[in-house]
Amino acid sequence: MAKDVVPTKSPPIDTGGSPTGAGVLLSILRDGRPRTRAELAQLTGWARSTLSLRLDALLDQRLVAPTDDAIQSGGRPATTFAFNQSARVVLAADLGVTHARLAVTDLATTVLAERSAEMPIDRGPEPVLTWLVESFHELLGECGRGIADVCGIGVGLPGPVEHDTGKPVNPPIMPGWDRFAVPEWLSARLGAPVLVDNDVNIMALGEYWAVRSQVKHMIFVKIGTGVGCGIMSEGRLHRGVQGAAGDIGHIRVPSYEDVVCRCGNTGCLEAVASGGALAARLRAAGEHASVGRDVVGLVRAGNVSAIQAVRQAGREIGTVLASVVSFFNPSLIVIGGDLAEAGEHLLAGVREVVYSRSLPLATQHLGILPSELGDRAGITGAAVMVLEHVLAPEAVDQAVMAISDE
Repeated sequence: MAKDVVPTKSPPIDTGGSPTGAGVLLSILRDGRPRTRAELAQLTGWARSTLSLRLDALLDQRLVAPTDDAIQSGGRPATTFAFNQSARVVLAADLGVTHARLAVTDLATTVLAERSAEMPIDRGPEPVLTWLVESFHELLGECGRGIADVCGIGVGLPGPVEHDTGKPVNPPIMPGWDRFAVPEWLSARLGAPVLVDNDVNIMALGEYWAVRSQVKHMIFVKIGTGVGCGIMSEGRLHRGVQGAAGDIGHIRVPSYEDVVCRCGNTGCLEAVASGGALAARLRAAGEHASVGRDVVGLVRAGNVSAIQAVRQAGREIGTVLASVVSFFNPSLIVIGGDLAEAGEHLLAGVREVVYSRSLPLATQHLGILPSELGDRAGITGAAVMVLEHVLAPEAVDQAVMAISDE
């Protein structure tokens, strides 16, 4: 398990364009390194009086705090200041088709309390979200924090999400969720801003920020009940115009025209190679498999039929990814989701086809690896999504100004 890290990607310093500049100062300190006033003045180019005003605003918000370590320079020890990761908390939820994982994290994505539970998404929005609210309150109690400490809530859903509104749109496996106002419903009950995205997008974001930040172009493929991918380009999540980018699960796979997908089309990758599709195929052959995790269990037990099915699923996924590689030219493909727990049997099938069907130039430095975060990728990404919103320089400036105007 990769250790939790502080998101350190920050925009270049810009002393103009923001009313206070406190947000820019915080973006510098978010790397976790303590600095003196003199160091901060040198980095920003601000006058001491300007720096003091902005630093004091962050100290008042508890977003920055003096450290115990003072720098000796021959005279009076110089106080250092650092990002206060415990100033607020984030509520993060990764909701899957049948399973949910929730967490309370600090401002560095460190998990303070966590829960994993069976929660079918087809129960409908209000039952699922009511359970989510109740669980968040319990988790806050476990880590000794209150609802007033929450700076934001991040939620991943297993279906298409309109990015601007946070509403699921025609999700084929989420009956009753279409256009449901998830952000407004949760915000009214938890009193904090709510951000919602597709589950594979937040997994891509979590994997990138935690362990892959050196990779400029990355594709994260989730293979579970469904199949989808998140696209990281130049350190940014690419969502497309409506938030539908990366929906590879509904790309048609050759030779499967007779396989009907729940979206209504035929031959979709999801209907052929997802954990649910493999479980159904093995079940029809007399094996005990209801979901993708059962397939993984059979593989680990050495079941030959399951191993062959997973290897072939990897090949079908590789067929689609070969086209994606030729189009996007990523340097890394990360495989996650329940079926990824089948390990090398799945990865071998993917690699076999991608490396043979894509141009050598596109695969010259291409890696195809399993997720390092595993089932924590989603909650990490949900937390990062919130932090990138509430700790953005403009958002911090607005919060500081709102307090100063009171």
